[in-house]
Order: sequence, then C-alpha cells, then structure tokens
Amino acid sequence: YGGIGAFAGAAAGALINHDNRGKGALIGAAVAGAAAAGYGYYADKQEEELRRSMQGTGVEVQRQGDVIQLIMPGNITFATDSAQIASSFYQPLNNLANSFRQYNQNSIEVVGHTDSTGSHSHNMALSQRRAQSVADYLLAQGVDPSRLSTRGMGPDQPVASNATADGRAQNRRVEVTLRPLPGVQ
Repeated sequence: YGGIGAFAGAAAGALINHDNRGKGALIGAAVAGAAAAGYGYYADKQEEELRRSMQGTGVEVQRQGDVIQLIMPGNITFATDSAQIASSFYQPLNNLANSFRQYNQNSIEVVGHTDSTGSHSHNMALSQRRAQSVADYLLAQGVDPSRLSTRGMGPDQPVASNATADGRAQNRRVEVTLRPLPGVQ
C-alpha cells in the first residue's frame, strides 16, 4: 500500500507545486507513502508478533491484505462436545490477549465451527458457546469488549469433507479474525 500511496502522492505533489515540481513530487510521495503504509505496517508488526507467539501451539496464522486470521483446531482448544477451554490452551490464549492489548487498532471476531456429526441445531449452539468461551477468556485477560464479537457457524462452513475423520477434525475449529477498526487506515 505504501508504494501505491507514494506514487499517487508524487503525482499530486508535482501538480500542486508548479514552481518546483521535483520538490512537490518528493513531498507528496513522502506524505502519501507514510499515510498509506500506516495500517499495513501496523498489521505487519502484529502478524510478526502473532506468528512468533503462536509458534509450536498448533494455531495457524494467515494473512490476506489487512486481515489477519488465526485458526485454532478443535482438538487443541476443546474436548469433544464441550465448550470448556482445555487448560493446555490457556497459554496460547494469554499470548493472543497480550497481542490484542498491545495492538488495539483492529476488531476481533471469534467464530466457532463444528463438523456435521449430530444435529444441526446442537452444532450451531455448540459452535456459538465455543466462540463465546474464547471471547470470555480474552475479555478476562483485559481485551477491550468493544472490539470483540462472536458467531457460531456450526457445520455450515466446512474446510474439508465431513466424510472422513481427518476432514471432520479440520472442520472443528475456532477462527479469530482481525480487521482494521472503522476509520483506521
């Protein structure tokens, strides 16, 4: 984003400062480049911190543009058919909470997912309870509640086939998605 902003700023600066187009272009490039790189740089730093703190925990960190997503497999977060967080997962969640307190310029959406075993209504409720358990834990660690939201998707967004045990295991997960807060560039 910074490069595009710098190019646009250089063009605008050259047009605005008729007396010294080179100086105007340089100033425009510097100002626009820094502004455009703002959230991108911020997200780069947060992603780097999350990758470091989640290393070896089983949590996968993905990034697409300004959106960072953490995928927490169900086998490391919850026991079967339970919304109680496994005690072995407290440390990774503590690491997340620390990051969320340090990097406070994004919204945090916690989404629970299940496999298709059992009734749809049971899985929808279970996925919502799991998402809420993760959110409640993060809140207890001092994460700003105005940044957090939860959803339960049940079995409606599988990432693998529910026909195999391995596929069902991949579908049981909690995803935490970070997006820029409205107005943050």
